[in-house]
Amino acid sequence: MNPIVRCARLFFACVVYLVASLAHSQTFPDKPIRIISPFAAGSSTDVIARIIGQRISENTGVQVVVDVRPGANGVIGTDAAAKSAPDGYTVVLASNGTHGIAVSMFTKLPYDPVKDFEPIMHVGRVAYVMLVGANAPHNSLQDFVAASKANPGKFSIGYAASVAQLTGELLKSTTGIQMTSVPYKSPVNAFTDLAGGQLDVHFEPLPSGLPMIKGGRLKGLAVTSAKRSALAPDIPTIAEAGYPGFESGAWIAFFAPAGTPKDRVAKLHAEIGRAMQSTEVKDRLAQIGMEPAASTPEQLGDMVTREIAKWARLYKEANLPRQN
Repeated sequence: MNPIVRCARLFFACVVYLVASLAHSQTFPDKPIRIISPFAAGSSTDVIARIIGQRISENTGVQVVVDVRPGANGVIGTDAAAKSAPDGYTVVLASNGTHGIAVSMFTKLPYDPVKDFEPIMHVGRVAYVMLVGANAPHNSLQDFVAASKANPGKFSIGYAASVAQLTGELLKSTTGIQMTSVPYKSPVNAFTDLAGGQLDVHFEPLPSGLPMIKGGRLKGLAVTSAKRSALAPDIPTIAEAGYPGFESGAWIAFFAPAGTPKDRVAKLHAEIGRAMQSTEVKDRLAQIGMEPAASTPEQLGDMVTREIAKWARLYKEANLPRQN
């Protein structure tokens, strides 16, 4: 073949490939997007995924499917996301439990929160509330701390999730009190024991703990957020109660598998951001107690690194056992 003809054909093929690639990139997304929710159906993460996913679907005309894959404190679903095709069509709505605490909690985590994911956007925080029984003698965090220091090791603290457990450990470390930790498979059982006086304190996401407070079965002594929640403006923060800088709770963010093209990460970031600007989405998220947030992918990546270090220090200080 004539060299000139060969070069011309090669050039033409390259142009066709580049045009096709550009067109494909510009039409992304053009098929269903899957949001993996690594926590149970009906959990805050699951509900948030559906609210944001619905708006993304309405804005793009592309179906958004929420794939619920609970288990092992979110590790099972998060690992499934890490091992998914890095094409932008699978993302995970993860938390500080899966991308911060899990590194210290498990001896062999099947994924690396930093290396195996492309950060997309931090979308919000959910405060936790410190609960005691309605008949407990403590009416403030100060009361509880004073009673605990007067009776070292007498009081018990329950938890049904890793964030709740580590929030309790952070409280112990910050206040210098001693409590016996009691694991629960379900917060419902912890609520029953609190109300009956078999458990002294329990940390629970504010949206699920608030009905028990309003129903008169439990009292909320403090919230773990940096500022008071609009859901419960009468409940002070732990920082206000004399422990400045105390902040805990769950943060929630979107991640894609490592290797997802940067232009698709940018498109996902833009669409999630656009969904978050919707008044309807803001109102619905506020109703379930989520404080909206926003970030660049780089800011989210930095936050993950800080969270891993924060909880690693607490694990070491508290000498907490790790799970296999």
